[in-house]
Amino acid sequence: MLSYLKSEKYNLRKEAGITLKIGLPVIIAQLLQMSMNFVDTVMAGNLSADALAAVAVGGAVFIPFLMLEAGILMAITPIVAQLVGARNFQEIGSNVRQGLWLSLILSIPVFFLIRNLEFVMHFMDVTPSIIPVAQGYLDAISWGIFGVCGYMALRFFNEGMSVTRPAMYFALLGVCVNIPANYVFMYGKLGLPKLGAVGCGYASAIVGYVMFLGMLIFTMRHKPYGRFEIFSRFRMPEWHYFKEILHVGIPIGLSSTMEVTMFALVSLLMGSIGAVAVAGHQIAINFSAMTFMVPFGLSTAVTTRVGNAIGKGSMHEARRRGYVGIGLAALFMSTTALLIYLFPDLITSMYTQDAEVKSVAISLLYMAAIFQISDGLQVSGYGALRGLKDTKVPMLVNFIAYWMIGLPLGYYLGIARGIGPQGLWMGLIAGLTTAAILHNIRFYLKTKDRIET
Repeated sequence: MLSYLKSEKYNLRKEAGITLKIGLPVIIAQLLQMSMNFVDTVMAGNLSADALAAVAVGGAVFIPFLMLEAGILMAITPIVAQLVGARNFQEIGSNVRQGLWLSLILSIPVFFLIRNLEFVMHFMDVTPSIIPVAQGYLDAISWGIFGVCGYMALRFFNEGMSVTRPAMYFALLGVCVNIPANYVFMYGKLGLPKLGAVGCGYASAIVGYVMFLGMLIFTMRHKPYGRFEIFSRFRMPEWHYFKEILHVGIPIGLSSTMEVTMFALVSLLMGSIGAVAVAGHQIAINFSAMTFMVPFGLSTAVTTRVGNAIGKGSMHEARRRGYVGIGLAALFMSTTALLIYLFPDLITSMYTQDAEVKSVAISLLYMAAIFQISDGLQVSGYGALRGLKDTKVPMLVNFIAYWMIGLPLGYYLGIARGIGPQGLWMGLIAGLTTAAILHNIRFYLKTKDRIET
């Protein structure tokens, strides 16, 4: 019995190490991609307030479409992970090829949609003078959607193979290209006209293709992938493969979009309270977004590890791997919750010295400390379910948690009852906590039922 316990402890430690090894590059890649948004914001802000507003508004209406397509393509990760576990190598190559086809096909409607979003900005009551510049930014960035989504398809394949470092390296390459490209296009260097915020869109489009080409070259030249024959033959689109990717991926895409949209709407509702509320909210949500990258990266590793175990036919192993990843996410977010609770003034001082803004931000950071654990548990629990290819019910859970509980409660407390920013964040806490509880209960039940049967 003692030797069994020691063995189990060793296995858990070993699994935690593997999960961290897979997840850490994803965490760094996500932070690097966030830094690109930071660079865009800073460089646009140095041009003018209108340029900054145009980039912010353009990004706000563009991101949901990108998240939807990226979420659909994310299905490639659990599909590949299960095929790796089953050692079905030929099907891996077929799924990657079809994933690339699907990324191209999905990008076509997204391309045209984001070039025609002026009506959305009018509906959102955006300042009229900003709309043409924001639409120009969207027209420019639309040219990069094909590269970005091709990169996503290859990235998710590599993550399904537990090969996550390339995404980190190419995200770093993207940052290195983004800064000079912004400088050239936005400020009109090397004989080019000064394009302002529109130039930021063209720079982002170029970055998308650079990252895609980097990932494509790596995937083509990585010797272990030779047995998959990904690029050794040409195949037309095949519905059989599309069907599985869409079956698993559409709920992921819709779930991601619902979550992103919930946070976006809360930010818009903050605008009705006042500029100080918006500024304080932005500080708290920005810091929370950075800490969220850790459990998000771990959730990718959890998806892969659970998927590998399912492919091998070991539900017991899938359950153990899922809980190790969920436990790591909870442990990290418990640590960040403690740090936020103990040092809110230090955190806000990195963003602003305005006393009113700091006061609001500190009050919201205390609330962020509360939802850190919920946020970590919901994303890691959802990652474990993705490894099972279980995505439809989790999508419904997210709809209930975010759109039937989180947003209505936040609006009622923050706006209708007049509690203010804290009331809106109470809604966020309720939504994230509901999702965390239900995702983890579902993973427990799904793995319990399948073990017993």
